Formats: sequence, structure tokens, C-alpha cells
Amino acid sequence: MHTIIASLGFPLWLRVTHYINLLFIGLLIRSGIQILAAHPRLYWTDSSNPRKAWLKLTKKKVPEDKLYTSMDDEEPVTPVLALPGKDNLGLGRHWHFFSVIFWALNGLIYVILLFATGEWSRLIPTSWSIIPDAWHTFLTYITFHIPPASDFHPYDPLQQLAYAGVVFILAPLMILTGAAMSPSIEGRFPWYIKIFGGKQGARSIHFLVMLAFTIFVIIHTALVLIVHFTDNIRNIVFGTLNSDVGAAILIAVIALVIVAAIYIWASWYTLRHKRTMQHALGTLVDPVRHALLHREKSKQHYKQSDITPYFWVNGRPPECEEYKRHAVRCFADWKLEIGGLVEHPLSLSLGDLRELRVQKQITKHNCIQGWSGVAEWTGVLLSDVLHLVKPLPEARYLVFTSYQKGKESVKPELKEAQDATFYEVIDMELANHPETILAYEMNGKPLPLEHGAPLRLRVETVLGYKMVKYLRSIELVADYSQIGLGQGGFREDYQYYGRGAEI
Repeated sequence: MHTIIASLGFPLWLRVTHYINLLFIGLLIRSGIQILAAHPRLYWTDSSNPRKAWLKLTKKKVPEDKLYTSMDDEEPVTPVLALPGKDNLGLGRHWHFFSVIFWALNGLIYVILLFATGEWSRLIPTSWSIIPDAWHTFLTYITFHIPPASDFHPYDPLQQLAYAGVVFILAPLMILTGAAMSPSIEGRFPWYIKIFGGKQGARSIHFLVMLAFTIFVIIHTALVLIVHFTDNIRNIVFGTLNSDVGAAILIAVIALVIVAAIYIWASWYTLRHKRTMQHALGTLVDPVRHALLHREKSKQHYKQSDITPYFWVNGRPPECEEYKRHAVRCFADWKLEIGGLVEHPLSLSLGDLRELRVQKQITKHNCIQGWSGVAEWTGVLLSDVLHLVKPLPEARYLVFTSYQKGKESVKPELKEAQDATFYEVIDMELANHPETILAYEMNGKPLPLEHGAPLRLRVETVLGYKMVKYLRSIELVADYSQIGLGQGGFREDYQYYGRGAEI
């Protein structure tokens, strides 16, 4: 029965999933370019040393005589290539995760139907003879000849190998390496990312697979237009050769115009309605992300030898006079204010914090821009601090406020954020994770100024932008909608990041 079904033309489900794949793979590639531009360097080791990058997509050089942050390295991208374009990492990520949900579901449906209907027999090679046959077809193409129609069953041998490779090698590899870049998965399953040589290895492979997809799409499209075009267009649109070629061309053109219009609209509308798109895309992305990743707890136990000698800096130390006075006095008079929905508000000095139970952990830091680094952090469990202040039952979130302002955290072009106070919000579940700490040391020494002295938050299953540096206060609240612009953090307010940062 399967053989009989497979001998028919191209079924409707195959043509529909092919079209849906075309739409979402384009959205994925364009939003992926936006994400890559936030840190346009690729590495094979997790130290992310810019001088050891195997690929650099920027002309910028890291100076040795002044502080140069990862924000300085970010490159704006034209909306012609990137989605949405310009400096919009947060919205690019929203589009990327929105697209990958539909792309993966479409691919799953395709594979299920491929085996359920017997179509797999036309795609998956069943004989080693396909290797020499494919080589012969390659020589035909490379010498600018076209294989006869009799070589297509319905694909020629080279096509069959290429399609099988895309479906069963490239697509799964794209998903697996994407998962390996999630700090939640990295934290919970440290062994998993070792399969790819670490987070940066996974990121590099992810990029190479994206290139492979792009090259495949270009070559595939060119061959559709060049090789037996009338047969191809009738099969693609109607699934059979017994159809009108003129109607097939018209429908194909309309379908491609719709895809192009969606690509143009996605950038145009997103750049003009950023908050709307942040919420609209987040409506689907946030529940999926939360369900899959939010409950994972970090189990990282890296060795001293894993500590990376190079550790990027993101953001500059605060310029306010209060912070400068504390820094000059080595934070002798500094105190962390903890209040809000608690029974016992506290003001804790560095000395007070050091008297609490000490926790040391060597973990991997994952920046939203893409770089990573391993360091040893020493501090106090946040859960121990919460035990001292005793949160009230209605307390659901913790608001961490920094001495930093927007001018030290974002580019000058983002004018509306320059005077805003940097803050971030996490929920009580993250606050009680076994590796969520308030760190006052890095690699056995007092926390350096550029890395957040005197105290910074460490939450090892989320991205670095949630781990507030230069801590000033912690407030427990029932709701964060009235804090800042109400989105759950400075980056969420002004750069349209997602409040959840598990991937």
C-alpha cells in the first residue's frame, strides 16, 4: 500500500508543509542574523576571547588601553537582511523563537506524514548505489548539462541525497545546537553541551548550519528554475504533471509574493510598533519557554581549570556620586537594602553578608549577545537571605535595583533610557534555586568594579542581563507592572527583551 501511495504525485500535505517551511526558514535566518550581529564573533572555546575568534564579522578591534564592553562590539544590521533590523536584539530574539516553534511543528508533522504515507521511500536512500549515481548527476550539473527527465523518481539521486541530508541531518542539528545555547539546559545538563565542544562550539555549528540552509535554498531555487521548470512548477503547485503550467506559474508567483510581503511587513511593522510586537510575539513564546525551561535547576560543577582567562564586560560602572564614594572607601559604608513584602526589612553590609553561610560555585555565564565565560563566584545563597527577611505570602517577585543608569547600560542612541535606573525582576522560584547567590567575589578576589562590585546577582539558569550588578536594593513585590515601564526589567522596558531569559 505504501509503495502504491508513494508512486502517486506530490500529495497536498507535502506541498503545504514545503510552503510553510519556506516562510519560517526565511524568518529564522533573518532573525538569526539579527542575533548574530549583537556579538559578531564566533569561537570554538567558551572563553570567547576576541583575539581567538575563528570568524569575525566586524571591523572593530578590542583596545587594550581602555574599557571596551560587549555592547561596543554590537553591529546594527539593515532590515533588508535582518529581522527586524538595526539594533534590535530583543525583538530579533522574539521573532526567532516565535518562528522556530512553527518551523519545528511543521517539520514534525512533515516527518510523521512522510513515514505514515510511504513517501519516505522516495526520500531516504535504500541502496548504496545512490552514491555513484549522485556523483554522476553532480558531474552532469557541474558541466552545465541537465539530467534527462527519466532520472527523476521523482528526484534525481543528487536531489534525494541533498533533501534527505537537509531533513534528517541539518534540521535536527539546528534544533540540537539551538538547545545547547540555552543557559537553562546548560545549567541542568552540563554534559549535553560537551557534545558540541561547549556553548561556543554549539553556536559556531549553529551558524554553519544556517549557512548550509542558506546555500541549499539558493541552489535549490536555481535548479527549480533551470532544470525541467515546467515539470517542477506543476509538481510544486498541483502535485502532478497533468495540470496547466500557466495556472501553476500564476499561483506560484502569488504564493512567493505573499511570503515576500510577510518578510517586508515583519520588519516594517516591528520597527514602528516595538512594544506591540514584544507583547504579541511573547504571547506565544513566553508560555512555551516557561513550560519547557523555567523549572530547570542548575547542576554545574566546573573545575578550576575550566575558568576562562578572558571574561567580557557588559555595561560600565555607575557614574553617580554615591557609588563613587562607596568605591573610594572599598564599600566599607555600603549596605544592601532589602524590603517590600517582608516581615523583617534588613540593611546588610558586606561584613554582614560574609558572616552568612558561604557558597562557592564555578559556573558558566551566558550573555544574551552570545558570548560566554566560566568563573568562580563566591557569595551567599539568596534563599538564606530570604529566610532572614521572611517574605510575606503575597510576595511573588524580587526587584533588584542597581546603581547603574541607562547611560552606562545602553548605547547613547537610546535617548529615552539614559536616565532610567537599571533593575531586573525574577520570581520566587528562581530566587530559591540552589545556585542563585549574591556574589561578592569572582575567582577568589573581591568582585572587580567592571563585573559589579560590591555585589551582584547570580542566577545560573538564565541569561546575564537578569543578573544585576552594582546592587543597591532588593524589594519583594506581588506585582511588577508599576515598576519602571512595567515590563519586568530595564532591558525589557527599553530594549524589548523577554522577561524570561532561559534561552
